[in-house]
Amino acid sequence: DAQSGDDGKEQDAASAKVYAGPATRRLARELGVDLSEVKGTGNRNRITKDDVKDFVKQHMASTRSSNTAGGGLPQVAQIDFSKFGPVDMVPLTRIQQRGADNLHRSWVNLPHVTQHDETDITDLEDFRKSLKQEAEHKGIKITPLAFIVKACCHALREYPNFNASLHADGKQLVRKQYLNIGIAVDTPEGLVVPVIKAADEKSIWQLSAEIADLSDKARDKKLAMDDLQGGTFSVSSLGALGGTGFTPIVNAPEVAILGVSKLQLKPLWTGEAFVPRKVLPLSLSYDHRVINGADGGRFMNYLANALADIRRLAL
Repeated sequence: DAQSGDDGKEQDAASAKVYAGPATRRLARELGVDLSEVKGTGNRNRITKDDVKDFVKQHMASTRSSNTAGGGLPQVAQIDFSKFGPVDMVPLTRIQQRGADNLHRSWVNLPHVTQHDETDITDLEDFRKSLKQEAEHKGIKITPLAFIVKACCHALREYPNFNASLHADGKQLVRKQYLNIGIAVDTPEGLVVPVIKAADEKSIWQLSAEIADLSDKARDKKLAMDDLQGGTFSVSSLGALGGTGFTPIVNAPEVAILGVSKLQLKPLWTGEAFVPRKVLPLSLSYDHRVINGADGGRFMNYLANALADIRRLAL
């Protein structure tokens, strides 16, 4: 428009008045730098190419700092807690710092919705325990997580929008034809999410073995970069620590994550009497730009039914 054109002319005129050589001006044009904003350090305040590069570095550092601080959101007040009593300063590990940045970025950019449900996995647990002797013979420990990952794969095939990412233009959905399931692992250094590649092509035995292997690698700090990339959907299982439910944060650019809480023994009505059953709480968080509440409900119903009757996983 006319206004932007006038602004451009004014910027060019301001840049023309500064003291800089042709090579420096060319570099500034390539980088989109207004030379009138750059402080020269050369002879008679001449602007050098290094001045332009330093200006760009400072601008990028300022932008990163702004994003970390909340991208324009009001910042939490900085308080000197030591005036109230003794304190310890404990540095965050590199993994904790990176995890904090990723979680914050996902939380402020994605409109999160979390739906809660629970499923009766009494039959699943009976079957899993019946495999104990065979599992010991194979040297593999089968946990409920292997069945949960398997059930998630079935649900993702049925509802492919959960196995997708929103394109950067906001107008397209990138549906992945592969199913790579990330599993959150708690380590002394912080939370990491190694990825089970092609999880839908693996048996319960294979999933159990890979979950154990990735978990051990995570705790021993032996994960390769490839182990942490390519995820399409994540599962965060808190096991015995999980309580009755929580709100897992979507692992962007994925659009959904399943949270699994503590298995509970509950009385369920059979139509004739209350009977003790093993009930597993589930929490599904998703990006509301891609998934609506009805989709979330259908996904949870499908997943809960698959875990309640694991014969469905053979269909």
